[in-house]
Amino acid sequence: MRWNLPNILTVLRLIAAPGVAVMFLYFNRPIADWAALLLFLSAGLTDWIDGRLARQWGQETKIGTMLDPIADKAMVVIALMVIVGYSSMSPWLVLPATVILFREVFVSGLREYLGDTGGTLKVTNLAKWKTTVQMIAIAVLFSQGVFEHYFASGVVGEDPDIVYGVLAGDFPDAPGAGAMIVAGWVGLILLWLAAALTFITGFDYFRKALPYLKEDR
Repeated sequence: MRWNLPNILTVLRLIAAPGVAVMFLYFNRPIADWAALLLFLSAGLTDWIDGRLARQWGQETKIGTMLDPIADKAMVVIALMVIVGYSSMSPWLVLPATVILFREVFVSGLREYLGDTGGTLKVTNLAKWKTTVQMIAIAVLFSQGVFEHYFASGVVGEDPDIVYGVLAGDFPDAPGAGAMIVAGWVGLILLWLAAALTFITGFDYFRKALPYLKEDR
């Protein structure tokens, strides 16, 4: 492996993916929420930087090309798992998270099966937008976790029904309620948008792969 800066950043992002979950194993909330949010934002920033540097400096490598999408998928999958597990909004997050996880597994399986012909499933511009929306949605939902924990533990206690009441606007004057409402609903809407883009791009990849799946080939 060629250890240039873009590849180092990609490897660090790959290592950071499980680190998001580890934050909740070794730290109490809201420290874990803050640590996961900062780690995720840092990893997302390296995703933009390493690709840009690799192209500008002519340092694109096979290992970097292989690891980059793996790191992106690992970040998204693990972060979604953590958010669904810890967020009070998880009942509304399960379906879009399931769509995203299913698509990632399905497309990865298609690429593995197609092997050398997998080049037909090149990353499209819409797929890049899909990843961007996923990253933004997850970052916003992590921030909602920060506000949620502050509100729930510091104001009304750990009662999920009251947290839902805050999201419904029942406690508009409570400290942290406004930020929690905004972050919660913005994150939820963005995740559903990401799920829609994920479904569309997944179907597009499947359509492109169909000619290679015919029995007479």
